[in-house]
Parts: sequence; structure tokens; C-alpha cells
Amino acid sequence: MATCDIRLYNIIVLGVSFMLIFTAFQTCSMIEKTVLDSVKADVNGTNPGDGYTSLCIIYAVFSASNWAAPSVVNFAGPKISMIVGGIMYFLFILSFLKPMEWSLYLGSVLVGFGAAILWTGQGNFLTINSDSETVSRNSGIFWALLQCSLLFGNMYSYFVFKGKSHISSSDRTDLFIGLSAAALAGILTLLLLRKKRNTDSENLVNLNSSGTSETSNSPLQALKRSFQLLKTREMLFLSAAFAYTGLELTFFSGVYGASISHDQHFGADRNGLLGLSGILIGVGEILGGATFGLFGKRTNKYGRDPIVLMGYLVHMTAFYLIFINIPQNAPSVETNDFTYVMSNKAVALLCSFFLGFGDSCFNTQLYSMLGFMFPEDSSPAFALFKFVQSIAAAIGFAYSNVLLLEWQLLILVISGTAGCVCFNTIEWQNSWAAKSGYQTI
Repeated sequence: MATCDIRLYNIIVLGVSFMLIFTAFQTCSMIEKTVLDSVKADVNGTNPGDGYTSLCIIYAVFSASNWAAPSVVNFAGPKISMIVGGIMYFLFILSFLKPMEWSLYLGSVLVGFGAAILWTGQGNFLTINSDSETVSRNSGIFWALLQCSLLFGNMYSYFVFKGKSHISSSDRTDLFIGLSAAALAGILTLLLLRKKRNTDSENLVNLNSSGTSETSNSPLQALKRSFQLLKTREMLFLSAAFAYTGLELTFFSGVYGASISHDQHFGADRNGLLGLSGILIGVGEILGGATFGLFGKRTNKYGRDPIVLMGYLVHMTAFYLIFINIPQNAPSVETNDFTYVMSNKAVALLCSFFLGFGDSCFNTQLYSMLGFMFPEDSSPAFALFKFVQSIAAAIGFAYSNVLLLEWQLLILVISGTAGCVCFNTIEWQNSWAAKSGYQTI
């Protein structure tokens, strides 16, 4: 098989694996609070834990673990690192078969660490299977496959929970057996990743090493390089966009779904609507990933900045519609409080699509930007991306139970504006440097 074919094969296998793992995890994170609230109602006083607290722990541990992740990936290689990370996700999903507070929070810690090495390994692996011509395409293909995960689990939960205001124990058990099986299948798929041929020396490079100049670096050097990159002007500016993706990840993966299921204006269908919302978020993510990946040469013709600007405008539209359509206390309690317009299911679902599409605009271009700017430092660069993103997500989940919806939306508007401006500043700098023949880093 030709080198380019092996690389494309690896990207597709990587995307399918992550699709399966995150069919389990993203479905779980979207319904976690609703499921645990139903468990709490079932067992009379027993506390299985809080969904927002669990997600806050996950992203807090994720953010801290990202400092160690480049060293782990350097030592074990991206393939082994991703397999270990996937096992952590599998154990977390299993804990929902018998929800208990201690197992929920222990599982949250494990998946936080697993996420750090999984995503750092993914960024490293994607970079070594791409070049400057294919990085945008590969980022888009991976993102589209990954976000198919939002379709399958949420489609199942929609049909199971439709018309039910309470999630029974048997429904929960059936769902999480299926999600656990999906996570296990994703881990096994990672075993199909293949070693690629080095295009310069035609020597085989084992996938259990990074395949770039990073292989000669020690774990300590990888950690030092992470700190060095964090001090650069480019990474500081991009961190504003990283942080925004973390905050809006919090919102669409946990808060918005819970708000829909808590909105009593939607009647008995509101839990089913939660699954349908997740499906449409996935449709938006897939459409964006496919558009900016498969047609990357056309969409990137004018640079990455128009795509990010489009994502920003789509998100701002969604935030305004959510503000007028959903009660302000819906993130934390069931409510039929005042809304500026009568709560409308079609508007709620349109916003779900907008949230997914806008998120794909930001993330595909950030993956493309990092792969382009830091080809020799992909592990620390992607670790820093996930560090900033996950610490912002942890902060988002920490205030989700406290702030009304209007204040959460205001935070997203401010951070989204800053992220869009800072990303485009670096993109324009790179474009100018490329035309002038200067190096930016």
C-alpha cells in the first residue's frame, strides 16, 4: 500500500475508533445530569452524584493531566497512549450500570487522565499522518467521523426516552450496556492502526513512536517544550480560541441538553427532545467537518479566518435564540418560568444544529492551524490546546449549577468574540508571513 494510502487509511481508522468511543462518552455527557436526577428520584435519598460535578472533575483532571500527556505519549507512543486512554473511557461508562457517588467521581478522575493522553496521542498521530497539503483535509475527515458519535447514541436515547418524563432503571441499564459495547469496539479498532513508511528515508517507523523529530526527545524535554510553547505569542493568542471551545463544549454537551429536558413548556416529550437535540448537534458537526475537510482545498482558498468568522456568527445567532426561547433557570431545575417567546421545539432544535456547526468551524480550523504551525511539536502543541480547552470546560461546568442561563450566554458571547479576534489575528499574521517569506515561529 502506498504511503499516502496508509496515511489516509490511518486517519479513517482513527476517526472510526473515536466515533465509537465518543458515541459512548458524548451521549453519556449529554444525558448524565438527567439520568442521575432520575436515579436520585428512584432510590429515595441515596445520592448517586451530580452530573455537572462529575463533568467538572473530568475537565479539571483533564486540564492538569495535559502537562504530563506529552511525556506519556513520547514514552509509550501515540497508539498505546490512545488505547490506554480509551480503556479509561470504557470504565467510566460502565460505572453508570450501577450509579454510586464514589464510582462516579472516581470514574471522572480516570477519564480525565485518559482524555489527556487519548487526545494528545490523537493530535500527534494525525500530524505524523499529514503534511501541509493534507492536514486540513485530514482534520476535517477525522472531525466528521468523530462527530458521527453524536448521532447513534442520541438516536437510541431519543426513541427510548421519547414521551417519558422519568428514565427508569431498565431503560438506563439497556442504554449503558450498549454504550459500553461501543466504547470497547472503539478501543479494539485502535489496534488496526498501521505503521507508516517514512517518505524521506523509506524506513519504517513504528507507530509506537511519534514518527517525527519528537522521537528523539525525552519525556522531560517534551514537558519543557510545552512550557516554551505556552510563552509564545502565537500560542497565547490561540489560547483565547482554545478557551472558547472549552466553554461552548460545556454548554452544548451538558448545559443545553439539560435545559431542554428541564423546560416543562415542552411537555412529556422533553427527555426525548434531549436525544433529538444531540442528533442535530451531531448533524451540524458532521456537515461542518465534511465541508471543511473533503472540500478543504476550496474552503481554505481564502484562509481559515472566514470559516472561524462564520462559526462565530452562527454561534451568536444560536445564543440569542436560546436566550429568548428557554427559561433562565432551566440549566439547574425543572421549570415552566417565563420566556421571551413561547418555548418552541423547532427553534430549540435549530439552535442545536447551529451549536454543532459553529463548533466544527472553530475546531477543524484549530486542528489545521496547529498541524500547520507546529509539525515538529505536535504532542506539546495539542496538549496545550486540550489543557486550555479542558480547564475552561471545567470552569464552565463549575458555574453551570450556579449561574442563570442569561449569564452563561453572556460569558459565551464575550469569550467567543475574543477567541474569534485572536484566532484571526494569528491567521492574518501567518498569511502575511507566507507572502513575505518570513517565519512566524
